[in-house]
Amino acid sequence: MQFQRKVAVYTLGCKLNFSESSTLARSFEEAGYARVSFEEAPDVFVINTCSVTENADKKCKQLVKKAKEINPSGYVAIVGCYAQLKPDEIAKIPGVNMVLGANEKFRLLEEVETNFESQELVVKNESIKHAHAFNPSYSAGDRTRSFLKVQDGCDYFCTFCTIPLARGKSRNASISETLTEAKKLVDSPVREVVLTGVNIGDFGQGGPENFFDLIQQLDTLEGIDRFRISSIEPNLLSNEIIDFCLKQSQRFMPHFHIPLQSGSDRILKLMRRKYDRKLFQNRVEQIKAINPDCCIGVDVIVGFPGETDEDFQETLDFLQALEVSYLHVFTYSERANTTAIKLGEPVPISVRKERSKQLHWLSDRKKQQFYHSQLGKWRTVLFEQEEDEGKMYGFTENYLKVESIFDASLVNQLVPVQMDHLTLDQTIKVTMKK
Repeated sequence: MQFQRKVAVYTLGCKLNFSESSTLARSFEEAGYARVSFEEAPDVFVINTCSVTENADKKCKQLVKKAKEINPSGYVAIVGCYAQLKPDEIAKIPGVNMVLGANEKFRLLEEVETNFESQELVVKNESIKHAHAFNPSYSAGDRTRSFLKVQDGCDYFCTFCTIPLARGKSRNASISETLTEAKKLVDSPVREVVLTGVNIGDFGQGGPENFFDLIQQLDTLEGIDRFRISSIEPNLLSNEIIDFCLKQSQRFMPHFHIPLQSGSDRILKLMRRKYDRKLFQNRVEQIKAINPDCCIGVDVIVGFPGETDEDFQETLDFLQALEVSYLHVFTYSERANTTAIKLGEPVPISVRKERSKQLHWLSDRKKQQFYHSQLGKWRTVLFEQEEDEGKMYGFTENYLKVESIFDASLVNQLVPVQMDHLTLDQTIKVTMKK
């Protein structure tokens, strides 16, 4: 190249997408590109898309428009779940130069280099049935934390979800290969690694290796202080995983995020989930019996087709009674090629919004209760670089967000602190150990 081209990568969606975006960006940097932000008029714009909700699709269209306003001659490449599910729809967006599906996205650099000078639209999108390769990824750039991809795809086919259509069958590298990737982070400034994937508890898919084997091996890795499990299905969160993380491990944090989706057994069956309320309750009780201070996050969907007032009330009552720490609330949106849209009467949008509001209120209350239960206790915080008017923030081992006076010497350090008092924006002010 006669001049250094610039590339910007914008990520929509989940932690898995962030890990893959970082890997794609590194491939451009290794080829001599300068990585810049969207606003710095890059030569190549990469948008890594999500398609879990309709809003993610709309956001992609807005980003393409923004890219062409920033640099009308910029090359715009779209990858990710939306690109796999609806390549023809994306191809019609004015300004798009390239669309690559799930099987093709890790050849992005090669495809951009080949087609950069051409004005012709490039669309490459094999059937998801051909997505068999596992491409390891990890995020970089944040000194404190990295997202390590350990698994991809899903075999569950829940009735509301397009992920199996966007990412293909469940697959992973071997434990040995996964450890090799993790070791690349040992010499970096990263102190905490978050294990991510689509359905990480399915690691091994019933073969000779499984997720429990993986976390035991990762726990032996010198140089990484903390591991977190991003999210794990309740039916795959075994007693041995819970016991290991909370009783034996030196590096896995007391923090689980467990998707519930509904507190109604009738709706769980319609969703084709692989557990019922009783199993979910058992998982929560098992965790809290071992470590009452463990943080438990929960995913829940409101407005699933056919969800009655009684079904929603069951969910509300179930979550109120459960000793969980916070909720991630998703409002159901209709997705093409899913079974859910044929299952029952659509819930009116106004009702979905009202139910979402009630669960967000419950989440705030749960989080406040959990934070209040921790006041006065000593915890270890990993402080982050982010500075806000003389303040800095970090997370305890059990995922409490804390605030302190900014001190550059404490950034990216594990610091013993006492939980002092709760602020209005639900962070905890702390006292340092003298």
